[in-house]
Amino acid sequence: MNFQQLRSIREAARRGYNLTEVANVLFTSQPGVSRQIRELEEELGVEIFERNGKRLTGLTSPGKGILPIIDRLLLEAENLKQASEEFSGETKGTLTVATTHTQARYVLPEVVQSFRSAFPEVRVALQQSSPEHIAEWVLSGKADIGIATEGMSRFDDLISFPCYRWNHMVVVPDGHPLLQVKMIGLEHLAAYPLITYDVGFTGRSHIDEAFDNAGLTTDIVLTAMDSDVIQKYVSLGLGVGIVAAMAVEHGREKGLRAIDATHLFAENVTRLAVRRGAYLRSYIHDFILRFAPDLRLADIEAATSAQV
Repeated sequence: MNFQQLRSIREAARRGYNLTEVANVLFTSQPGVSRQIRELEEELGVEIFERNGKRLTGLTSPGKGILPIIDRLLLEAENLKQASEEFSGETKGTLTVATTHTQARYVLPEVVQSFRSAFPEVRVALQQSSPEHIAEWVLSGKADIGIATEGMSRFDDLISFPCYRWNHMVVVPDGHPLLQVKMIGLEHLAAYPLITYDVGFTGRSHIDEAFDNAGLTTDIVLTAMDSDVIQKYVSLGLGVGIVAAMAVEHGREKGLRAIDATHLFAENVTRLAVRRGAYLRSYIHDFILRFAPDLRLADIEAATSAQV
C-alpha cells in the first residue's frame, strides 16, 4: 500500500470516475492510475469500484466504507508534514486562500499587508472563484482557507466561522430618477433593468429572496462576479446596480451615486472555512485572527481538531 494508490482512489471518486482527469491531476498516465487502483484492490482483497468493462462507474459497498478511511489517511499525512515544519521552527511556506473577487479586492488587502509584515517569508497565494469551487479547493487541500458569503456552511467536512456582516447598496448614474425618491422600495427597483451578481455570488440569494417574497418580477439584464464590472456597466446606463456595500465604500466608478438599501435586503454574513481535522500552522491561525479578530484561537483549535 502506498500514497499514490490512495490518491488514485480518492481522485477517481472526486473526478466522477474519469481516469483521464485523475491522471492529469496526479501527473501520471491513465494506465498508471488503473494499475494503482487494481493493485490496492488486490492487496485489500475487495473491489472498491463498480465497473462496466474497463470503465469505472461507481463505488461498491466496501468502497463506500473504505473511501472515508483513505481521506483520513491522506489528510493525516499532510497534517504530519505541516506539524513537522511547525515544530522544526520552519517559518517559510505558502498560505493559499481561496476566495471571491469581492473579498480579494475590497476586504483582504489590508489583512494580507499586515500578515506579510508579520510573516515576510510566507508567500500568500490568492485563488479567486465561485463559492462552490472555493469549498472544493479547501476540501481537496489545494487551499488552506476559504472565504465567501455563499455556501461555506453547506459542507460537512468544512468548519466555517462567521467573520463579519455586510449589506448591499444600490448604485445609479448621476441624475437618475431614483435619487429623487426619499426611501426607495423594491417596487422602485423592479421598475428598472437591474445589474447585479451571478447566482451563488456575494449575497445574490438574499437579493432574489427579497423580490420573490414581495411578489415582484425583476428584469436582471446583466450579471457578473466582479463588483467593478457591475459598476462599470451601470455607469454606461445599462441598468440599476445592486452591489456589496464594501465595493462602494472603497471607491466607486466615476459618475455613480450610492443609495442605501439596508432596509431592502437581508444582512449577509461572510464566513471563513477550513477543512475539518486539518492541522493549521501557527501562521494560518494568525491570518484567520487578523481577518476575523472577534474569533478566539481556542474555538478555532477545538473545531478543527474534531474528527472527520
